[in-house]
Amino acid sequence: MTESSRAVRVRFCPSPTGNLHVGNVRTALFNWAFARHHGGTFVFRVEDTDAARDSEESYQGLLDALRWLGLDWDEGPEVGGDLGPYRQSERMPLYAEVAKKLIDAGYAYYAYDTPEELEERRETARAEGRSSGYDGLHRDLTDEQRAAYEAEGRKPVVRFRMPDEAIVFEDLVRGEVTFEPEHVSDYVILRANGQPLYTLTNPVDDATMGITHVLRGEDLLSSTPRQIPLHRALVELGIGEGVVPEYGHLPFVMGPGNRKLSKRDPGGGLADYRDRGFLPEGLLNYLALLGWSIGGDREIFSLQEMAEAFDIGRVNPNPAQFDPKKCEAVNAQHIRDLPVEDLATRLLPYLADAGLVGSEPSEAELALLAAATPLVNERITVLSEAVEMLAFLFVSEDGFAVDPDDGAKTLTDDGLTVVRAARDALAGLDPFDTASIEAALRAALVDGLGLKPRNAFGPVRVAVSGRRISPPLFESIELLGKERTLSRLDSALAR
Repeated sequence: MTESSRAVRVRFCPSPTGNLHVGNVRTALFNWAFARHHGGTFVFRVEDTDAARDSEESYQGLLDALRWLGLDWDEGPEVGGDLGPYRQSERMPLYAEVAKKLIDAGYAYYAYDTPEELEERRETARAEGRSSGYDGLHRDLTDEQRAAYEAEGRKPVVRFRMPDEAIVFEDLVRGEVTFEPEHVSDYVILRANGQPLYTLTNPVDDATMGITHVLRGEDLLSSTPRQIPLHRALVELGIGEGVVPEYGHLPFVMGPGNRKLSKRDPGGGLADYRDRGFLPEGLLNYLALLGWSIGGDREIFSLQEMAEAFDIGRVNPNPAQFDPKKCEAVNAQHIRDLPVEDLATRLLPYLADAGLVGSEPSEAELALLAAATPLVNERITVLSEAVEMLAFLFVSEDGFAVDPDDGAKTLTDDGLTVVRAARDALAGLDPFDTASIEAALRAALVDGLGLKPRNAFGPVRVAVSGRRISPPLFESIELLGKERTLSRLDSALAR
């Protein structure tokens, strides 16, 4: 990694086109950690010039996603800053002005080729084994030639004039990278209708916002040899903050079939993780492991610890394989590390969505959740799993039901014999607490009926919780209470 004395300024610049991809989230995370590690500035800007795909709903979703993730930005929407605006749709006059300056200075030119002409010349180049990029035919048109094309009604695009030399740069992740000129032809920066392309807007924004380091996905590596000469031209013209950024290209995140993970793949979009109940800190911890390590064999760490240790030079350039099970395991550890009060608060929205508690929970519901949370924090990998585990405690007796499959397997004639013995053992129990419940049931079922614990407690678990898998049985019965427990045992026997 090259060193720079400039104050670090990095950016995250997604397009508001729907569900944020987890690969984009990792890019945001690495930029955030790089800025925080160096005491720099994390800029959030939005590339919303594609009117056909961008939407205000997606824009608000981006803001909400970054807030949920906890990746706070120093400049950008809702925060402001001296180098805004931070939405490209509000910067269109700037792009037109810069394009004109580039043309006037000879860094860009009008090209009048028709699509048919371009394709014909590309086919010829491919047949001859040459590069099929733009051949520069309209690089040096005279005023008369331009006038003739315009008389035909042709509308020109604007192309940037690439230097006839190799582009060499030091990638912060990959080391020295070289692109020979025949592989990087003159490229379009303005469409014929005057609409600026990413090839212009992105570098102009980076230049005018003083971005010092660009950390982005490997899929954009081919853009870099085009953008570096444009940045140099902007510096020569005095446009922006006089900075040519350093670039680092992050490895691909690979999904099923060892192909690049798409947001359409299961687990590819951020919304899936939020809906399932991943903790933002758990998800970010796992995404950090896709190409980077905090050191040693350590895998669990906080955002703050990542920021303190982050070194872009230690990012592995090789593709990173997304492992859903590993992601869940990392998230589960973060759930276990949460204080009980915090975990209970995070569970509330999922219980409310399931209709198990009110939108404004009562004191009794909050107290029951606080008592029940320690019973599930070691048993769930995502927050939504607690809903099924805790439903039996919150559902009304009229709404309680035994899972048909679990009931059929467990509440057989032998199972109901166990339930009847359990009911008799608990009916006169006082006090009705965990220790007393365990002692009474062990005496009646293990000692009295001579059953192994698994066979002794399974039917009771299904009768009171409705499922074969539940939180610890004795603690659950205490929370359920004597009256409701006996009622459910009676209902099982009545079946």
